[in-house]
Amino acid sequence: MAVAEFIPSSSLTKSTSLYPSQFLHVSTHKPRLSPTPLRRSKICCSVISNEVQAPVPVAKEPTKKTECFGVFCLTYDLKAEEETSSWKKLINVSVSGAAGMIANHLLFKLASGEVFGPDQPVALKLLGSERSIQALEGVAMELEDSLFPLLREVSIGIDPYEVFQDAEWALLIGAKPRGPGMERAGLLDINGQIFAEQGKALNAVASRNVKVIVVGNPCNTNALICLKNAPDIPAKNFHALTRLDENRAKCQLALKAGVFYDKVSNMTIWGNHSTTQVPDFLNAKINGFPVKDVIRDSKWLEEEFTEKIQKRGGVLIQKWGRSSAASTAVSVVDAMRSLVTPTPEGDWFSTGVYTNGNPYGIAEDIVFSMPCRSKGDGDYELVKDVLMDDYLRSRIKKSEDELLAEKRCVAHLTGEGIGICDLPGDTMLPGEM
Repeated sequence: MAVAEFIPSSSLTKSTSLYPSQFLHVSTHKPRLSPTPLRRSKICCSVISNEVQAPVPVAKEPTKKTECFGVFCLTYDLKAEEETSSWKKLINVSVSGAAGMIANHLLFKLASGEVFGPDQPVALKLLGSERSIQALEGVAMELEDSLFPLLREVSIGIDPYEVFQDAEWALLIGAKPRGPGMERAGLLDINGQIFAEQGKALNAVASRNVKVIVVGNPCNTNALICLKNAPDIPAKNFHALTRLDENRAKCQLALKAGVFYDKVSNMTIWGNHSTTQVPDFLNAKINGFPVKDVIRDSKWLEEEFTEKIQKRGGVLIQKWGRSSAASTAVSVVDAMRSLVTPTPEGDWFSTGVYTNGNPYGIAEDIVFSMPCRSKGDGDYELVKDVLMDDYLRSRIKKSEDELLAEKRCVAHLTGEGIGICDLPGDTMLPGEM
């Protein structure tokens, strides 16, 4: 059992309420605005007064673990047990927006071994806000009750400098949604500030080879802001999630061709995760044949298919009453597995990555969705053997122009001067109405 510093029940606040037989460790530190040494937090134990022992002095360490929860505060030796002795080293996964709907689906997939495999123990570090701290406790309780053998640590907190400590994967989901009357420039600024701060925190305390997947919108430019504020982490380690768009495109092509969607391959989403995104039917294949050889309706491909993918999120909101959560979580899992599993021969996947050195002539220094392959080591390479025609180039250029305009709008958050917003029209994110 971890060493505990007892706090009398009279001093407990609502946000640190205790439950029978639980060992709770919750951070309610306010996020810092710049890297500072980590503060030692308190651990609360649900024990009666006559069971309390004198506190044991604990040395302050800048690399102290973040707050654990319940059974996850127990100490153990995986190598000492026959069942777990062959497991890999524990992997640290930090998740922001961890009390939200997307995370509520995603965390259980991460804990089950669906992403990293049946021999990879996982530590989940959950980042929330002061308003969501009780909800985070609820999430941790559900994870505890699910008895996942691979889930060996759960910690919760509101300070990214603690929650991102030693993170090997950072899944940045939390972001402010676009409200009524909010201009896109306003959304870029508000969320950009969040991702600038999280980039600084990652740079200060995360693993030097941390893989970052930005889900919170506008995810391409948020990813750019994040990587610009984390200069000690390789820029190519940052991803903007466009896998849900790829999955939606595969589904629509399969429906049109009358096949199951596992027959669709080489699907690329180019550009921004907005209504300027480009679902690429020129390079995609169905049963190994070019899509245009299988679906000969060029008008459908250029108009109806493209628009369906661009606006699918908005249609879902009309039907469902809220934005996608479960399918987004699935696409995050798909994106992660594409990086930790070798890409099938001849295939590729879509992800928004840093454009420096790209072979397509796309402007450098933005985050742009492009086709990638991986050897399964967490890294990737851009696919060079892709076809381009005038239609595809013109659509890619429109999304590129939008991202360049967004970059100028957030220059004050990337260290490149004063932000000047000259966005080419108010294009929506998929799902905005």
